[in-house]
Amino acid sequence: MDTPSGRASVRMSYSEDHFRPHSTLLQVAMALFLGLVAFGGVRSWAGDDEVPEQAVMAQLSSRSLILDAVSTDGGLVAVGERGHILKSIDGGASWQQATVPTRATLTGVHFHDADLGWVVGHDSVILRTTDGGASWERVHWAPEDEEPFLDVWFSDAENGVAIGAYGSYDTTADGGTTWAYQLVDEDGWHLHKIARAEDGCLYIAAEAGLVYRSDDDGTTWQKLPSPYEGSYFGVLPLEDNVVLLYGLRGHLFRSEDGGESWREIETGTVAMLTDSIRLSDGRIVLCGLGGTLLVSSDGGRNFELLQQSSRRGISAIVESPDGTLLMVGEFGVRTTAANEINPVSD
Repeated sequence: MDTPSGRASVRMSYSEDHFRPHSTLLQVAMALFLGLVAFGGVRSWAGDDEVPEQAVMAQLSSRSLILDAVSTDGGLVAVGERGHILKSIDGGASWQQATVPTRATLTGVHFHDADLGWVVGHDSVILRTTDGGASWERVHWAPEDEEPFLDVWFSDAENGVAIGAYGSYDTTADGGTTWAYQLVDEDGWHLHKIARAEDGCLYIAAEAGLVYRSDDDGTTWQKLPSPYEGSYFGVLPLEDNVVLLYGLRGHLFRSEDGGESWREIETGTVAMLTDSIRLSDGRIVLCGLGGTLLVSSDGGRNFELLQQSSRRGISAIVESPDGTLLMVGEFGVRTTAANEINPVSD
């Protein structure tokens, strides 16, 4: 684990215009997913001699609040509140809860291959697995910082980044054993989601209408012009410099020049948009609060709103190699065939 970095923490909060509740999950997201916490001081690190709390094993963990998920060569992995990490090897028909050395809310998951993966969350926790999610080790933990990580991404087995609240941007070059802080923006706004384009460019969607791009694998970042002052919660790079950017109040924007200019896309909803995916059949799907699904069959130029009848918030969506579509959120986990995206009830 790292030694103290001496990094000062910048504390900010959302203005009323940036964040207006639309559902129960949004209120939960304010406390859990976005990690809005009390004012703090200098960044510090918990000692290695601290014995990790184990996540509580729960019979109904697959119905608890789940915030992120990923498809791996070995199945599906989902993460959420109370340190819950769930794995399915049968396309989501059944789930097994892993033994996990934290009770912190987990917000992001990334796998390099079938065996090697990382999870991030509150208490600045970072977990690593080398056996496909069957077991996990805590490689980073700094609860005194009160700076939850919100997303994690690795370019290969050694080099990765964890991003989160108050401009948290920590990198590793040894597979996650040690982490070092880097500065993206002196303003210290929350960094919500990181994604890589086919051409190698990296994008970060952030709060307060901020979006960043790196053309050198994250060594340096530039602030892109933004068409909206509210917060963004996701970014989906496509081919030929096309990028989709989305967030609060159903706002969705499309760029055809790598984020240098934007055009707003009509969504037909004011629900917060939380995640996106390009399916194997080429369609693009966005999800959000209130059971919102948006589907595009023309490369993200136009979207059709498919309102889920349960209206329970969806936080992430992934597709498995067999065509199973996994949605996670305040209902837990739910699967359907990717070619059967229709309004459904829980």
